[in-house]
Amino acid sequence: MSETPANTLQYRSDGPEDAPALILGPSLGTTWHMWDRQIPELTETWRVLRFDLPGHGGAPAHPADSVQALADRLLATLDEVGVQRFGYVGCALGGAIGADLALRHPQRVASLALIAASPRFGTADEFRQRGVIVRTNGLEPVSRTSPDRWFTPGFAAAQPAITEWAVQMVRTTDPGCYIAACEALASFDIRTELGRIGVPTLVLVGSEDQVTGPAEARTLVAGIPDARLAVVPGASHLAPVEQPAAVTDLLVHHFSTAWTEAHAALAAPPAVPVLAGPGEPRGPVAEIAPVESQVNGSARPDPYDMGMKVRREVLGDAHVDRALGGSDAFSDDFQDLITRYAWGEVWARPGLDRRMRSAVTLTALVGGGHLDELAFHTRAALRNGLTPDEIKEILLQTAVYCGVPAANAAFRVAQQVVQEETTPRE
Repeated sequence: MSETPANTLQYRSDGPEDAPALILGPSLGTTWHMWDRQIPELTETWRVLRFDLPGHGGAPAHPADSVQALADRLLATLDEVGVQRFGYVGCALGGAIGADLALRHPQRVASLALIAASPRFGTADEFRQRGVIVRTNGLEPVSRTSPDRWFTPGFAAAQPAITEWAVQMVRTTDPGCYIAACEALASFDIRTELGRIGVPTLVLVGSEDQVTGPAEARTLVAGIPDARLAVVPGASHLAPVEQPAAVTDLLVHHFSTAWTEAHAALAAPPAVPVLAGPGEPRGPVAEIAPVESQVNGSARPDPYDMGMKVRREVLGDAHVDRALGGSDAFSDDFQDLITRYAWGEVWARPGLDRRMRSAVTLTALVGGGHLDELAFHTRAALRNGLTPDEIKEILLQTAVYCGVPAANAAFRVAQQVVQEETTPRE
């Protein structure tokens, strides 16, 4: 197989070349082999294309840190092989990619199946924390616990070969690409957009899934206008692996009944505006733009929304929620000020990346003796990509230029945060 360009994905095609295309998207940490047991039956009707996430399954390590970026790479891949309109099945992160395609490129998606999916996967903090652990410890701790997240205990005990296969899939993934995929899941949130998914959708979930279980599946079904729910008994997160026959039957039934001849056309129909009927979602509508401020005579957008986005990404939702929750009439203006100007203006500037800004911030906090803020900025530095060794070097540098007593106090604070943030969760 030739080297895959950075803007496309590694893929495999099975089934008749002239059949309608059905795309299978994998979960984080897996490869296209998670679909092996579905292939014989699906290829009787469809041309099945499976893809690997960047750095997974030997795919080139070109990280992508957003679901939209992954979806764009998939479309570029499908364009190269001449697939315009297709059915799509995705598990977990693969499901997020499918939902994004249905939202941004509805003319390309004929029918959709979301497995172990959610409009928002846990919290952003959880996935950024996992990225810190992988950056510090590698993928070994995550690989060892993957079977616990993916399979029911009975299946894992009865199928040691499959359990070991799951461990090896994660263990051989590129760490940088895994971390980027965690960031993609951290920033994914389509809870307010579900009503715009306009294709027939099957939402499939294992009854024992503790990661994205029946509750998340019901949220998807409640929000997507043409969605149906299927709960697979005795299955956990990787239902296609644990209960392959049941999942295959559900997929065949869904795509055979929901996918009409018109949907199956290989050429994409022209993208034309569609007027919604009474009471139907009308898609994006114009909004009143935020008040623009005049700076040196030029209009600038209000930095508050960007500031809140950056603040949450750097410090985490939990920290920001605590800060805002503890605010009142006396301190509201201060919270507004730091959101707009510290986070919306300075932290959002393109001149330095977030790793560098964290390094500068840690140094300034030590120099100023602001140990009360050093803890959460150490945590932010880890999530911005600094390693514990790099943070140690920064603090050693402050010992020379800011004073040994200041660095001594800073080491005590940072040491505790590093231990908390980099200890793998069992």
